[in-house]
Order: sequence, then C-alpha cells, then structure tokens
Amino acid sequence: MTTNAGPLHPYWPRHLKLDNFVPNDRPTWHILVGLFSISGVLVAITWLLSSRASVVPLGTWRRLSLCWFAVCAFIHMVIEGWFCLYHEVLLGDQAFLSQLWKEYAKGDSRYIINDTFIIFMETITACLWGPLSLWVVIAFLRQQPLRFVLQLVVSAGQIYGDVLYFLTEHHNGFQHGELGHPIYFWFYFVFMNGLWLVLPGVLVFDSIKQLTHAQSMLDTKVMKTKSKSN
Repeated sequence: MTTNAGPLHPYWPRHLKLDNFVPNDRPTWHILVGLFSISGVLVAITWLLSSRASVVPLGTWRRLSLCWFAVCAFIHMVIEGWFCLYHEVLLGDQAFLSQLWKEYAKGDSRYIINDTFIIFMETITACLWGPLSLWVVIAFLRQQPLRFVLQLVVSAGQIYGDVLYFLTEHHNGFQHGELGHPIYFWFYFVFMNGLWLVLPGVLVFDSIKQLTHAQSMLDTKVMKTKSKSN
C-alpha cells in the first residue's frame, strides 16, 4: 500500500529529512509578541536613558539611533548568540528562543540544517556586532571620541553580512523558503532582514558626514596655525 503523505515539517525544500524535529508548542503570535514586546521595552528604556544619562543633550534623531543600537545589541548577543550556541539541537528543543528560531526557519531553513555560512555569519554577528552595538550606546551617552567610528564600523559590518545573506540565498535559488509567501518570505526573510540594510545604510552616511566635518574642522585649524606661524 502506498501513501502520499507529505513531510512532517513546515520547512523548504519539502524533501528535507528532519528526524529530530519537534513542532513548536507555542503559537506563532505568542513568539512574535514576546520578541517585539522585549524590543519595545528596550526602546523605551534606551529612550529614557538617552535623556537622563547622557553627559550632553542629544537630539531626537540621535536618541532614536541609540534605541536602534540597543535593540541590535539584544538581538545580536541574545537571540543570535543563542543560535550560535544551540544550532545543533534547535530542531528538538522547546526553549522559547529555540522555538523562535524554528518559527523563523519557515522563511529560511538554513537555520535548522546547520548551513556553514549561516553558522559563521551569526557567530561573527553575535561576537562582534553585538558587543560593539552596546559600546555605541555607551559611547554616545558618554560622548567618547570613538563614537562615530564605532557607529560606522558596526553599521558597515551589518550591511556586509546582510548583503552576503541575501546573495547566497539568491545564488541557491531561494530554495530554503516558500518564495512569495506573505509572512515567511516577505515579512520574515525580506522585511526583517532588509531593516539591516536600510537603517545601517542611513547610519553609515551619518557617520561619514560627521567624520568628514570633524576632519574638515581639523584641517582648517591646522591651516590657520600654519598661516600664523608664517
């Protein structure tokens, strides 16, 4: 007797054999609300902190950028850090963050098949861009001279990783998710990752503007000093 039973998992490509897969016992809305609620709390705390703890008054744009970096630090160090530590057991684990990754993997199954690129990219992100994102927040609150250099380095690194992330999946023919699915493809894969192209792109230009202005001021000062000495 033959059967046409499909795979016992929601991932693509559909022929994937995932023997250790245990379905999430939390509904999708529970996972997403938990993620965005924590991110919202971080934004609120950072917004208040940027007003009360900064050594100089910060404008609205700068305070919003610090909220972004605070959320980046959380996502990179905690969520992506979890993936780096537990990627080999995600499929069968029911911890909240493991279920979050199993949900996200519906849009990109590379996260549950131990894809080499994903593992190393996420490890670099968690170990470098996470702590440096936190340093950006502290640097602006304390007006450290390195603040715009840090912002430039972190933002450029995020863009580089994201570009590779999209290009490698494009090279694979978008086979690790249901192409065109409104949630799994457009929201999880495109929109959520696209944020790390658009916002860091704006911050790269902001850093270049600030650093160029600082260098111009220094050059002008040096030229005036030389003129007086002559």
